[in-house]
Amino acid sequence: MDINPVTPGHALVAPRSHATDLFDVIPDDLAACVHLAQQIAERAKLRLGADGANLLNCSGEASGQTVFHFHVHVIPRFKDQPAKDRIGLPWHSVPGNVDEIERIGNILS
Repeated sequence: MDINPVTPGHALVAPRSHATDLFDVIPDDLAACVHLAQQIAERAKLRLGADGANLLNCSGEASGQTVFHFHVHVIPRFKDQPAKDRIGLPWHSVPGNVDEIERIGNILS
């Protein structure tokens, strides 16, 4: 459980073997973490009455990472309950340049 929860049920999932961040974690450990995160999110929905969940990982100082051991936050979300839901998501998307999106997509594929 996160000791500074942004919502009730905010949990952390981390592999037993050390990995600094997403770029360092081995695929099997990453898969196990995501599978457990899914189970915790389902329990939050069933047992805490959450309306949804966010999975969050920060990798690298530029992303806001402050604990340098790979972990995933499981953050239950509670619709229309501001006393329970203080995370401040979602972000506000703006339309992008289609040519630039395609160019970057090609770089990443």
